[in-house]
Amino acid sequence: MSETVRIEIRGGVPSDLLRSIHAALTHEPQWRGRVSFVEAPQQPEGLGGLIEALAVALAPGGAAAVLVGAVVSWVRRQSVGDVVCRLSRPDGTSVEVSAPLARSLRGADEVRALVEDLTRQLEHGSRTPDGE
Repeated sequence: MSETVRIEIRGGVPSDLLRSIHAALTHEPQWRGRVSFVEAPQQPEGLGGLIEALAVALAPGGAAAVLVGAVVSWVRRQSVGDVVCRLSRPDGTSVEVSAPLARSLRGADEVRALVEDLTRQLEHGSRTPDGE
């Protein structure tokens, strides 16, 4: 049974950035067919079809670490100021990585340490309270 992780973006133009991370993920064979757009509910006075998040179906056996690694790599390449990427599980567990933090990492050891820490938090239920 797979679990779905939701990816949300703050900063920049979120819908454009979500399209960008979608393209980066689906470029890799292991994510094809597992990543989908989540549209915002249509507002009576507005247009529908705005992308608010991505949903990523994880396969069992270490897929969370691969996803976190891919997201950290993508966030590091963002030159759009203070982009923040949030990954959330259905139980409310979430982790965030910001572009400034990701870009400040020096060397593979620091990147690996961040990926391991975020993966551990995401897999073991370290909750981030709403609003943080």
